[in-house]
Amino acid sequence: MFNKYDEVRNRCMLTGKYKKQGYDWWWHSLTAVNDATGEERPFFFEYYGCNPGISPDECVFGQAEESKANGLRPSYYMVKAGTWLPGGCQLHRFFPWKDVKMKMGAPFSVECGDCYCDEKQMRGSIHVSKEDVEAHPEWLCVGYGDLEWDIKMEKKITFNVGWGTNGFFTRIKAFEMFWHAQGIKTEYSGYVTYNGQRYTIKPESCNGYMDKNWGKDFTTPWVWLSSNDLVSKKTGKRLTNSALEIGGGKPKCGPIVLDGKLLGCLYYEGEEYEFNFSKFWTGSKTLYRCGENKDQIVWHVDQKTRKGRLVSNFRCEKKDMLLVQYEAPNGTKYHNRLWNGGTGYGTITLYDKKGEVIDEIEVKRMGCEYGVYDGNPMIVFDETGEKELAEVDVSEVPKKLEEIYGPGDY
Repeated sequence: MFNKYDEVRNRCMLTGKYKKQGYDWWWHSLTAVNDATGEERPFFFEYYGCNPGISPDECVFGQAEESKANGLRPSYYMVKAGTWLPGGCQLHRFFPWKDVKMKMGAPFSVECGDCYCDEKQMRGSIHVSKEDVEAHPEWLCVGYGDLEWDIKMEKKITFNVGWGTNGFFTRIKAFEMFWHAQGIKTEYSGYVTYNGQRYTIKPESCNGYMDKNWGKDFTTPWVWLSSNDLVSKKTGKRLTNSALEIGGGKPKCGPIVLDGKLLGCLYYEGEEYEFNFSKFWTGSKTLYRCGENKDQIVWHVDQKTRKGRLVSNFRCEKKDMLLVQYEAPNGTKYHNRLWNGGTGYGTITLYDKKGEVIDEIEVKRMGCEYGVYDGNPMIVFDETGEKELAEVDVSEVPKKLEEIYGPGDY
C-alpha cells in the first residue's frame, strides 16, 4: 500500500551531516485561473533549505565568484516561486538561517519573513527586478517579476515509497537523494497575484501536487512525471479519484549505483498499481527513454509487476517549460539543462497481469522534468519522439539540434 499519508517522512531532514552538506525542499505545483480573463496558468512554489550549519548569520551563494574562488559552499534558506508557459519565470528569495523559524519535528513548519509553509497552508511573496537579475547572477533566477500567494491545501493521495525512506534509511542517510510525495493529488484553494494580476485557485480544478526531496546531492538523469488530470478513453469520464506519479533516475546508496531505476504508481479510482524497484517481491521492472527534439521533451516509460503493466508516452512543449536552476550543497552546479514544465500531456495504458487492457487514459496538465549532468549523454529524437537521432553530451545538445534542424533557440 503506497497511499499512506506520513507527516514524519514529510518533516525537515537537515540533521547530522546534512547540516553542512545537505538540502531539503517542499515543492508545490497547481493551476490557477485569472480573475479578469479566465485564463488558466500553472504555478509552482518551493521552500528550500541548504547547509544550515555553514553560515547561519549570512547567505552564502555557491555560484558567486568569491565562493568559487575560495571553495565556499552555499548556505541559505530559499523560497522559489514561478510559473510556466511563455512569459514564465523562476524567482528566488533568500534568507540567512538566523532569520528562519524551522520546526524540525512532525508536523513541520517553516517561517522566514512573510513566507510560511506547513502541512495545511503556505503564503509568501517574491519581488525580483530586471536590475536584480543582472546584478546577481548567483541568485540563479530565470526572468523577473512579482509573485504573492496565500494558499490552503488538503492532500488527498500520497505516494509513500516505502522502506527506502523509513526511519532507518533516513537516519543513516543512506541515499544521496530521497523522495516522498505527500500529495500526488492535493486540493489547493486561495489566490496568486502575478505581476499585478490576481489568479484564483479552486480545489476541484487546481490539479494540485506536492512532494519533497532531500539529501546531499541530486540524481542524473532526473525524471519526474505527475498528473491527476486524467480522463478514461474507455468511458470518456474524468477520473476524480486517481493520480499518476513517476520519478527517479539513478539512485545512489553509499557506493552502490542503481542505474536506470524509476519509482512509479497509478492510483486508479481507489485501486493501487505500484512500480517500485525496492519492492523486489512484486517483480517490478522498468524500461524508459527520455530526450528532446527541436520543440519538445519526450518520455517513454514501460513499467511491469506481477499485478500489471503501465505504458506511458508523454511530451511537453519547450516553449512552455523552464530550464530550472539548482546548485548542489557542495557548491557545484551540475544540472545546466534541467527541463521543467507543468503542461505535459500524453497517454497511459494500463494492463492487467494477463496483458489485457484495463484502460487507456488521456493525461494533461502534467508536471514533468528531465535533465542530466553536464558531461552525461542526453538523447536527441526526431520530431515524433520515436526515432533516436543521437546521444550527445548535454552541453552539446543545442549545437546538435542546430545541425539537424537549422538555426534556432534550443
